[in-house]
Amino acid sequence: MNPLCCIAPVSLEHAADHLHHQQPPPRILAAAPAPPPPQPAAAAAPAAAVAGVLQKWVNYGKGWRSRYFVLEDGVLSYYKLRGGGGGAGGAGEAVAFAAARVIGEGAALRRAREEAAAAGKQWRPFGEVHLKVSSIRASKSDDKRLYIFSGTKTLHLRCETEEDRNAWIDALLVAKDRFPRSLTSNDLGPMADIMLSTEKLRVRLLQEGLGETVVKECESIMMSELLELHNQIKSQQQQHSILIDRLRQLETEKVELERTVVHETKERETHGYANGRQSDFYSVLSGGSTSESDPDTASQVAEVETEEDEVTYFDTRDFLSAESLRSASCRRKELVTNGCNGSEYVGDSVTNTVKTTKYPFVLRRDKLPEPKEKEKPIGLWSIIKENIGKDLSGVCLPVYFNEPLSSLQKCFEDLEYSYLVDHALQWGKQGDSLMRILHVAAFAVSGYASTEGRQCKPFNPLLGETYEADYPDRGLRFFSEKVSHHPVVVACHCEGRGWRFWGDSNLKGKFWGRSIQLDPIGVLTLQFDDGETFQWSKVTTSIYNIIIGKIYCDHYGTMRINGSGQYSCKLKFKEQSIIDRNPHQVHGFVQDNRTGQKVAMLIGKWDEAMYYVLGDPSVKPKGYDPMSEAVLLWERDKSLNQTRYNLSPFAISLNELTPHLLKKLPPTDSRLRPDQRHLENGEYEMANAEKLRLEQLQRQARRLQEKGWKPRWFKKDDDDSYRYVGGYWEAREKGNWEGISDIFGQNNVSPGLP
Repeated sequence: MNPLCCIAPVSLEHAADHLHHQQPPPRILAAAPAPPPPQPAAAAAPAAAVAGVLQKWVNYGKGWRSRYFVLEDGVLSYYKLRGGGGGAGGAGEAVAFAAARVIGEGAALRRAREEAAAAGKQWRPFGEVHLKVSSIRASKSDDKRLYIFSGTKTLHLRCETEEDRNAWIDALLVAKDRFPRSLTSNDLGPMADIMLSTEKLRVRLLQEGLGETVVKECESIMMSELLELHNQIKSQQQQHSILIDRLRQLETEKVELERTVVHETKERETHGYANGRQSDFYSVLSGGSTSESDPDTASQVAEVETEEDEVTYFDTRDFLSAESLRSASCRRKELVTNGCNGSEYVGDSVTNTVKTTKYPFVLRRDKLPEPKEKEKPIGLWSIIKENIGKDLSGVCLPVYFNEPLSSLQKCFEDLEYSYLVDHALQWGKQGDSLMRILHVAAFAVSGYASTEGRQCKPFNPLLGETYEADYPDRGLRFFSEKVSHHPVVVACHCEGRGWRFWGDSNLKGKFWGRSIQLDPIGVLTLQFDDGETFQWSKVTTSIYNIIIGKIYCDHYGTMRINGSGQYSCKLKFKEQSIIDRNPHQVHGFVQDNRTGQKVAMLIGKWDEAMYYVLGDPSVKPKGYDPMSEAVLLWERDKSLNQTRYNLSPFAISLNELTPHLLKKLPPTDSRLRPDQRHLENGEYEMANAEKLRLEQLQRQARRLQEKGWKPRWFKKDDDDSYRYVGGYWEAREKGNWEGISDIFGQNNVSPGLP
């Protein structure tokens, strides 16, 4: 055996002194080891089990059901009851229920105890909650209710009396204290001195015939090594203590988050069961899903109350995208025209209608050309690590990251559902300003519908690049131009039948490695011929999972639609979380500018549909079901097929170039951009080469701008916004493009006509 293995206790706290003084005591001693902490008396014997019958919230279809609960060894188990409680169930191994402390009384309790005794070991628990990882809270609005949060599910429980609830809470807290979630302060006390002695080492070394000097050197080496080890252990203990404190903080934040999920409406379960289900509106208020079969199997959403008196926003659930709500709202309103798209609604006493504008039919392409080459993989990481945190407009990405559309064309894509503005125009002519702003709000949301599944970025236009869209089949004539290179600003102007739409966008992009964040800066304006004007700004857009996982985009933030007339609107785009089962939610209110009163609620999803409910549902009396008056305002076209780049039929038509159109376009139109055209045709090598060439030309744009370059068709007004100055369509009619340079550097503009 190695002689260094024979070590008796000695204090490391005095090891440093020993190294300095080198005194030769025959034995080095320190304080006596700390005595073990006394064990609490309660730990000597296990606590008795607690049992009783409680009412447990199941769902809006079943409501409250009786369950038999048993608390033992820090685990709360519950069992279904036969008879009135419905269903069969049981209780662990024949727990000595007769010896358990019983809370409550009544026939249900007697029946539960009889079933437990009869079933014995065959009576199995229907669910269990480990208090070690749970938190308990009493309801502040109902003195008979309590909640248990386990992180994966929430138990909503109701007792017969307030005394029973208090007894259960006391029992649960006592059981939780016996099984703490984290170490206590006693567990993290100062580390006791480590005692050791060099006596046996000294004797053994002397027996080997070593001199006193060598023995002292061996003792010094051993003390030095052990002192270093002791310091490392202390450092690990401090890090462990910091980690425990952080875990406690996260636990507190988790409980607070669970408490702010939904608003609890008292006694709502007593209303709305005539058809065997609760009102869909109350599902919105509570955050519950009417499609859940039985939350006994572990509800994923913490359905708890909040102390807020007023609910500003409501959580849209899965039923909003279901056919059932759409059909129900149409049946209630007896809407039969226009596919229930919101062009009719029932007022207080009469039914108002608007006429659908008829436009001529124009045949447009419905698919992109078949790619001529196979797309090649790229070295993604080499690009990412060099551009993290940079402005996206300055990052030179390969053409594989693009879709065959420019930012100028994307501006026009926001007008895909322009019929909503046509309807808003008609409602205003009938004097219904409320229905006008409802349709304007739906139009503002609909511009995001086509972004779902779009994983590629549009081309950044060159300075002076333009795009026109003449769509008589929609009653639109649109024009856009890139008016600034630093910062990148795109301006657009659209003329409809009885309205105009314009705006500019300074899009600031950041590339964060795993995501791309796009923050639009600019104001969009919609003005009707009668003078009423609406203005709003877009919300933030982020594209996630750039490196690993399925790429997806999300829009979040607050959109305020300010109206010059009687009404304005505020919409909240909810940011999608990692565990969100119901993303893309949008909800808000229409407000009277004169009184500040909420007059309508808007609710839906930016990629599916929007609904409205007249009035302020949050102040209606109990028993009122606002969803009985919900009306479908807008719905995304569901007849879309999977295409390259996930482009919609409308987006596919934007870059179409026909021989007739080629003769009329100026040399600055996006359809003539060669890299974009090659990408659409699937000629990736040529597209990438052209993109690099055009980026070289683009670097000269800043010098042009610094020399006083000005946009041709737009002019900056007093509030630093760009307005269309006119003249483009007249020049197009005459074919007069004098002074318009060939910004793409092509002598022959006939790229790849289909």
